Amino acid sequence: MTVPGLRERKKRRTRDALIREALERFTTQGYEGTTVDEIVEAVEVSQRTFFRYFSSKEEVAFAVQQMVEERFVRTLGERPPDEGPLDALRNAVLSAWDTIGEAITEVVPVELYLRTFRLIESTPALLAVHLRRSTEMEETISRIIADREGLDVDGDPRPRIAVAAFSGVMRVTGQLWGRGTDQSLETMRALTERYLDHIGPALAPHWRDAS
Repeated sequence: MTVPGLRERKKRRTRDALIREALERFTTQGYEGTTVDEIVEAVEVSQRTFFRYFSSKEEVAFAVQQMVEERFVRTLGERPPDEGPLDALRNAVLSAWDTIGEAITEVVPVELYLRTFRLIESTPALLAVHLRRSTEMEETISRIIADREGLDVDGDPRPRIAVAAFSGVMRVTGQLWGRGTDQSLETMRALTERYLDHIGPALAPHWRDAS
């Protein structure tokens, strides 16, 4: 693995500092009530530096989430080709959670990540962006699944249906995790695994007869 040079490490530290400061301010004084000027003043950089890393406040608000999503998409693309669609999705998200915790905490504390999740859910402007981004992510994942199965995503509904079920589980577990008392990443992973394992039984024709 190539070790980043001094210049790259300094750029990474500046970017991470901007993310931490922005998310801390968003979650304590509100997204709309925070300005880029306040963020850059606290980090002691210029507005020009901020916009070198982020195009807007919106982009920095979703920076950690973007990292999580990119890790998942990359992991999904690396799953063995003999795995079925739902198994590939399940194993990719659990494998990503096995490694993403360290990546998240290198940028922000888990507690701040959780507060940001709640902020997005409770801020209309951010929630609208979140829903749009979720729709775009579902389409990306659907196409990956279709390619894995050798299907035309526009001609066969199964990839989008499978991803819709998967995405629904992810939304539910995220909301449950955010409202729970144990808000560790380990708990999030365990909750995700439990609910993903119930997709099959939930889609069974009859529930009462299930063992």
